[in-house]
Amino acid sequence: MTEFAVPTPLEWRESAIKALKDRPLESLVHLDADQLATRPLYGAATGGEAVFAPRPSDSEGRAWDVRTLNEGEDAEALNRAILTDLVNGAASVLIAGPVATDVERLARALDEVALELAPVALDAGFDGVKAAEALSAAAKGSPRAKLAFHLDPISAYAEAGGTPGDFAALMAETPTAAAAHAATYPEATLFMASGRVAYEAGGSIAQELAFAASSAVAYVKAAVAAGLSVEAVLKGVVLGVAVDQAYFDSLAKIRALRLVWASVSKAFGAEVPAIIEARSSRRMLSARDPWPNMLRLTAAGFAGAVGGADAVVLDGFTRAAGLPDDFAKRQARNTQLILMEESNLGRVDDPASGSWYLDARTRELAEAAWAEFQAYEAEGGVIACLEGGVIQPRIARARDMAKKAFKNGAAQIVGVTKFVDPDVRPAPVTSLPAAPAVAGTFEALAPVRFAAAFEEAAQ
Repeated sequence: MTEFAVPTPLEWRESAIKALKDRPLESLVHLDADQLATRPLYGAATGGEAVFAPRPSDSEGRAWDVRTLNEGEDAEALNRAILTDLVNGAASVLIAGPVATDVERLARALDEVALELAPVALDAGFDGVKAAEALSAAAKGSPRAKLAFHLDPISAYAEAGGTPGDFAALMAETPTAAAAHAATYPEATLFMASGRVAYEAGGSIAQELAFAASSAVAYVKAAVAAGLSVEAVLKGVVLGVAVDQAYFDSLAKIRALRLVWASVSKAFGAEVPAIIEARSSRRMLSARDPWPNMLRLTAAGFAGAVGGADAVVLDGFTRAAGLPDDFAKRQARNTQLILMEESNLGRVDDPASGSWYLDARTRELAEAAWAEFQAYEAEGGVIACLEGGVIQPRIARARDMAKKAFKNGAAQIVGVTKFVDPDVRPAPVTSLPAAPAVAGTFEALAPVRFAAAFEEAAQ
């Protein structure tokens, strides 16, 4: 067996200085939007204790939940799409759009779906309570139904900058509805405490994780006041994050979120493992040339799997231009199946554990997120921070930093700022429905797509 020499840090330093020629060694150190440094070399001298933050092991061999996104207005078409997904490898579905809030249409969309075997999750925004009632009706009171109500009015409030009605009343109605559904469906999860709205608006990772943690605290407090036990609420919270093509950061953020959640749940007096749903980020997608999105989505799926998300949702590669067709949906589903069944990414619990770099990155992100979370809580929590304009300027600084990096070439978007295809092949999509107008009362965390500015300039 060939043995390779292991250079000392000093020998590495001398070689690096020689290779850099006129550039200083410090040029290899990079700061992110949270002002955390990524160093060129990690080891015992710069590391600490190993971090172990795995998802709970699955005795049936499917390491994570392959969850597919289904949206649209036609219940019958949605039913065909859902059954196709479940027959061809998906473990659960996420339903968005008008069908989710209509009792009769949702029941038709879920026809022949065994809710005791295939979890159904919702993405209904301000209409979460109404959608939860529709899903409850579709489950017909089965106590073994695996429902994920995903009640999350805070994210909708943040993205819209206001609410169609009285937000305080909605926040009071939401935990009451959750408590009622929890009594009927003991295996259901109730709330989605997501930081995705912060990340999709251009926020940093620490801001995203802090937003998720502060949202979780708001939901737990409200649900306990509505009559649920602390442990029941903590078990009913799903944490949401975005994953993108920066797979090291994306998988580290998932691991960091488990550490943050451990501290949050411990503070409530009941140590409950995190349940994390990772969804591919839309801010990374290109619209003019959607084909490179397949690579981005594969990287995002890799991050979700290796980072230890319990459920992973990948968009269709054409999502930036409109609703994906059957081919794009099949690509999204099959990408995860290849990662799971051919690449075997779930065969090791927390494969990042023991990497000097990834463990250090996980710890640093968790510490930065905890500091950001404490800042939000000191100002009265995430809702007060949104209404008082505390969060928005912080996210704006992170967003501007990312935009500057793309503009000056420090960061690239393949197919948009580099390796641009002059003759793009079209991909079919269906037009996205217009979002309902909401009278804003504070600055919205509106989603951004970093490729959009370059695509508009190229027209």
